[in-house]
Amino acid sequence: MTRLFDLTGKTAVAIGGNSVLGSSIAHGLAEHGASIAIVGRNLDKANEVVKEIESNGGKAKAFQADVSSKEAIVQVADEIEKWSGGWDILLNAPGKNSSTPFFDLDMEEWDDIMDVNLKGIVLTTQIFAKRMIEQERKGSIINISSVSSTTPLSKVFTYSVSKAGLNSATQFLAREFAPHGIRVNAIIPGFFPAEQNKKILSPERIESIMNHTPMNRFGTPDELQGAAVWLASENASSFVTGALIRVDGGFGSMTI
Repeated sequence: MTRLFDLTGKTAVAIGGNSVLGSSIAHGLAEHGASIAIVGRNLDKANEVVKEIESNGGKAKAFQADVSSKEAIVQVADEIEKWSGGWDILLNAPGKNSSTPFFDLDMEEWDDIMDVNLKGIVLTTQIFAKRMIEQERKGSIINISSVSSTTPLSKVFTYSVSKAGLNSATQFLAREFAPHGIRVNAIIPGFFPAEQNKKILSPERIESIMNHTPMNRFGTPDELQGAAVWLASENASSFVTGALIRVDGGFGSMTI
């Protein structure tokens, strides 16, 4: 059974791997044998994640890049390729949120969130997947979506729209890359309090979330590791692509 989830000899690029959810997933991949390239705008945070992985016996290196800049992504891809020779797993986990009401939303904020949550995914996948194909590497791309992608949530208009676009991109690219042996899937997390959403979690909103979550609690970052390791493993999920995997405590199953 352990063979199914053995990632020994694999390299994973974790875009947004310095975030709360991204770093937890990176830890899970490293614990199953993968070498991890932690990519983030904040290099200090990325180095902290690397130290934690290394303290647990894993192999990792920090890299700095802004996912909204094609030049920065090309440069970091070059740096990672020199470090590892290539990669087999791409984790797209950057995220930006805002609670600005719709009628107060200006296009500068819209563009800022879209640049990270959707444009950034397109850029990183263009660059990293193309090199996987050129190197004839089969592999796995894992996008981090949100429950707001399928059931738009109040107060997070732009975020919800960006994650709905991410779901569509995931399924389109699953079809595009399947002939090359590259699988593309998305994880749809429920409510995992992190930097970008803590500021809008008022007591009233928390009560509303719990009323819509059968398990009646928030998720913890480590609870995303299992789905990510499964999707990363060619042995365990070789026939899974274009899937939107919910890890949401039942949130998506609720109606009234």
